[in-house]
Amino acid sequence: MQNEYVQDADHRMEKSVEAFKHEISKVRTGKATTALLDGIKVDYYGTMTPINQVGNVSVLDAHTLSITPWDKSMVDKVDKAILQAELGLNPQSDGTNLRIPIPPLTEERRKDLVKLVKKFAEDAKIAVRNVRRDANDHLKRQEKNKEISEDMMHDFEEEVQKLTDKYIKKIDEILAEKEKDIMEI
Repeated sequence: MQNEYVQDADHRMEKSVEAFKHEISKVRTGKATTALLDGIKVDYYGTMTPINQVGNVSVLDAHTLSITPWDKSMVDKVDKAILQAELGLNPQSDGTNLRIPIPPLTEERRKDLVKLVKKFAEDAKIAVRNVRRDANDHLKRQEKNKEISEDMMHDFEEEVQKLTDKYIKKIDEILAEKEKDIMEI
């Protein structure tokens, strides 16, 4: 038998891990990835629009991104938006396309990025633990209201703890992989 609060906890913990993955995908590792530009918006005829919706964003090689705006008049606006985002990127325009070389990271910057990623991981773990606490509180309330027996409550709490351990382990694995990517020269 599966309790609705255990299922809800599983779903919410999975969402915490997904949010963590999304958050660290924006952290630059020295390798070209289109996710670097995800947070940048450009003024597209009066509307602030994500770069990937005004042109084709692609990875040319491990250290170069390319943007081909669908409207040639947008090249300068996209260039300006990337510079204003202060990501340390300097786009090069040929009039119709933008090439964005990804500069290598310094050792000090790598260590700062690792600290940042560890903070994101800790935040994700806290979110998972908060979900565990909420689920356990609901289970205790159900037991107090005689909706489930004490034995069932303990079984469900064990399930919630197993889910917590599983998702914390997943966060640690993702963190280790990202740390390796960042520190790789």
